[in-house]
Amino acid sequence: MEKTAVIEKATTAHIDKFGKTPDSKAWAPGRIEVVGNHTDYNEGTVLSAAIDRGHAFCISKSDKPGIRLLAVDVDQVAEFDTSDMEKVSGAGWANYVKGVFFYIQEITGEPIDAIDCTFFGSIPMGAGLSSSAALEVASATAVLNLIGKTLDLKEVAKLCQKAEQKFAGTNCGLLDQFSSIFGRHHGLIHSDFRSLEVSGVDLPDDIEFLVVNPKVQHSLADSPYNERRERCEQAAEELAKRIDHPVSALRDVSWEEFEQFKGQIDPGAAKRAAHVVGEITRVEQGVEQLKSGDLTAFGAALFESHQSSIENFENSCPELDVVVGAAREAGALGARLSGGGFGGAAIVMVREADAKATGETISALCAEKGITPEILTVIPSAGAEVIQ
Repeated sequence: MEKTAVIEKATTAHIDKFGKTPDSKAWAPGRIEVVGNHTDYNEGTVLSAAIDRGHAFCISKSDKPGIRLLAVDVDQVAEFDTSDMEKVSGAGWANYVKGVFFYIQEITGEPIDAIDCTFFGSIPMGAGLSSSAALEVASATAVLNLIGKTLDLKEVAKLCQKAEQKFAGTNCGLLDQFSSIFGRHHGLIHSDFRSLEVSGVDLPDDIEFLVVNPKVQHSLADSPYNERRERCEQAAEELAKRIDHPVSALRDVSWEEFEQFKGQIDPGAAKRAAHVVGEITRVEQGVEQLKSGDLTAFGAALFESHQSSIENFENSCPELDVVVGAAREAGALGARLSGGGFGGAAIVMVREADAKATGETISALCAEKGITPEILTVIPSAGAEVIQ
């Protein structure tokens, strides 16, 4: 469903439910991670993109105290107030919004009360496209517009992250919120998770991505995720003893330094570090490749990233490997798993003219292996905005 249709459906549903035209409306997109896998907690860099799928959020003032929140796709209304950090029972999705409102109220000192809200989105569940961050950012953008307050956009990202951590119980990084806020039309977002600097990198107008979901259970299970993180920290500590400059995270280790010293550290930690140091290197090289228009090299880096996920980080799975292999065979520019891994979806970089045929070929090749993936075409798009 296109953005305009999503906004219209949310608006119509709001009027039908609450009998008022919205006083404030906003849109925020989901995202894809293009390259830079598991680099955020290693203080590294990531290339991501906001997409043309997201959430619309509508608000109107009410004469009743408290917040009423309609989720259109489940036709359910949750009621809560912003005076406490109690979880909303029976409607887990409402906690993302309650957390955002709670922290905006805390930061601005402006009471958020007596309002009716509606949201509707076009992001399919389970595809790893950050529906939750889109909802957080859309609600923040709409309510700030309603109360006439402006916050630094990085502060908006941080409060949305805090809302997800404290109210929804997900220990997320900032990538999803940064991507939703700082998205660029036909461009990527280059995020630095040490300095929190964000910049844009242009893509050719005809570049699209296929999100190919083989429908594997996606779970950042405690044991694999925590093991990966601990091994990365171990590698940084061991490399710091051998490199003649300060190393506080894998971000500080160049590929050349890693190659020089990898044989002197724990083999398991070295495997994990190979992926992360390689990813940070691919991100930085990717920025230059895109600036020079070398899509062939950038696409090859996506395939290299996935191979590293298989060999070094071991966060892929057989179904995703089939998808990426099918994308290569179909002539895609590049492909890799996107997000945490251990399931989820892959992204495939294609030219617009080739998208349909490439998707059909991937489906056919996957079917030969007993996999029936869901395929969604997404376009790198602008970030969150108030809808006038």
